[in-house]
Amino acid sequence: MIKDKPQNSTASDFSSRLIAWQKIHGRHDLPWQNTQDPYAIWVSEIMLQQTQVAAVIAYYARFMARFPNIATLAQASQEEVLQHWSGLGYYSRARNLHNAAQTIMDEFDGQFPEDFEKIQTLSGIGRSTAAAIASFAFQQNQTILDGNVKRVLARHFLIEGWTGSPKIEKALWALAETLVPDQEMIAYTQGLMDLGATICTRSKPKCELCPLNVHCMALAKNQTKALPTPKPRKAIPQKQTTMLLLLNGNEVMLEKRPPTGIWGGLWSLPEISMQEIPSEVAMQRFGLEVESDEPLPSILHTFTHFKLEILPQPLQVIHRSLQAIRPNTIWLNVEDAIGAALPTPVRNILLNLQR
Repeated sequence: MIKDKPQNSTASDFSSRLIAWQKIHGRHDLPWQNTQDPYAIWVSEIMLQQTQVAAVIAYYARFMARFPNIATLAQASQEEVLQHWSGLGYYSRARNLHNAAQTIMDEFDGQFPEDFEKIQTLSGIGRSTAAAIASFAFQQNQTILDGNVKRVLARHFLIEGWTGSPKIEKALWALAETLVPDQEMIAYTQGLMDLGATICTRSKPKCELCPLNVHCMALAKNQTKALPTPKPRKAIPQKQTTMLLLLNGNEVMLEKRPPTGIWGGLWSLPEISMQEIPSEVAMQRFGLEVESDEPLPSILHTFTHFKLEILPQPLQVIHRSLQAIRPNTIWLNVEDAIGAALPTPVRNILLNLQR
């Protein structure tokens, strides 16, 4: 826990050192930097939730080229938004982004709100993301507290306890607020992000390069590796599913998933339990007479809370009845299917099939 909050002089030293370091050594050329456009900043912040910068850059460029402003995003279909998000993961972020764009058009006359509390009413925007947008776009004195910042504060102020627990997180918010400078919010906020991402990393931190090392309590007490305190470990359950590769010549059938839940709103391969017989399901559910091929090698896909073992089962269509044309399904040639809004493991299955 936090034993003592920093004095004003300590807080001032923390922020001034961080700002000076960021101006010289921080990141300045990322695609979403050097702008005060709240839309561009908002999109980047949502993409960067639980995803590293290197993975986001290419997706961000493609997304902004197709949806350059709030109105364009709001007018697009959710399917197209998901297609441009496909492969980035955590698809609820894309749905929330789309919903929030429509809210901005309907309730804020198409203008991204400047009020900090109103920003937090938009789908998918919590306190830390709202603070980042308010700082970068509107120069407001609002503090962020993402995973990187929690790690920096836990080490610098020797804070023990899992930073995701409500008690520790509440204390970290209170601490973070005491460190906010009166000016230079963009450099300060970016500095917190940069320090956690490039210097005060989860493993092998570069303490000798850290601008805050002179007062870092974890470094002084040789506790850097121990902090932040890891989340209490639980066994991750593993589930199994069979995905049907229903093939008619060069065409494959895709099925749209429900709008909520895992891979909500994406196109996928039909799923059945490991106990069901694929050929029987193909006939009963889709009106397809099929021949079974050998299953493809299974794939293990990891979600936040469980692992999913996927067994891809190719089925060659012998006969398609009219029943095979049904809502929420589509037949595409394999190449076009690969370009659809698919979960990453499904795209990989089709890529392997194409090869």
